[in-house]
Amino acid sequence: MALAQPDPATPTGSRPPGHTPPGRGTLATTACMETLQIGYLHAVAAAAGCSLAQPFPDNGIDWHVSHSAPGHTDDDEVTIKVQLKSTYQLAPRTPLRAAPTFGFTLDNDHLAKLARTPVSVHKILVVMIVPRTQDDWLRAGHDHLALRHCCYWTNLAGHPVTGRRRTTVRIPTSRVFDDRALCEIMTRVGAGGRP
Repeated sequence: MALAQPDPATPTGSRPPGHTPPGRGTLATTACMETLQIGYLHAVAAAAGCSLAQPFPDNGIDWHVSHSAPGHTDDDEVTIKVQLKSTYQLAPRTPLRAAPTFGFTLDNDHLAKLARTPVSVHKILVVMIVPRTQDDWLRAGHDHLALRHCCYWTNLAGHPVTGRRRTTVRIPTSRVFDDRALCEIMTRVGAGGRP
């Protein structure tokens, strides 16, 4: 039996010319986007040494992320609440990365929940920008697994509700959500500050 070997002419993780996408399942694209962002969150939490809990029912907050460290002053473990959202309406091209923010629209009731202040447990919104085509969501090679494109985070505490039914919030492109960002968030919260 012969095993297929990677084509040395094809860069690791890229699609060869004339690539035909596999026959994907019929699950709704939005449901697949939700699953992808959950995978992203799990990877970031694992690399940051955090634990995850999913409230049931979620009541507008998707995940609780906890971080234990001896440097925390209020408690040895701190927790934040995370709301995940994703969109393929924006393409993460150079102009987006060069722009200081991008707009994301939330229902007013949801924004009011995320903007509430003061709180005993801080909340952050994490928005994932994904490629429009599922074939472009993931790249794997012998030395990597890459999820595309990126998640950005923001703390909306105190943000005003301005729209009639929905409000557009600005997400800073400087706040890439990765393991280092999560550790820094937890360090600030563990010292009694905001994310």
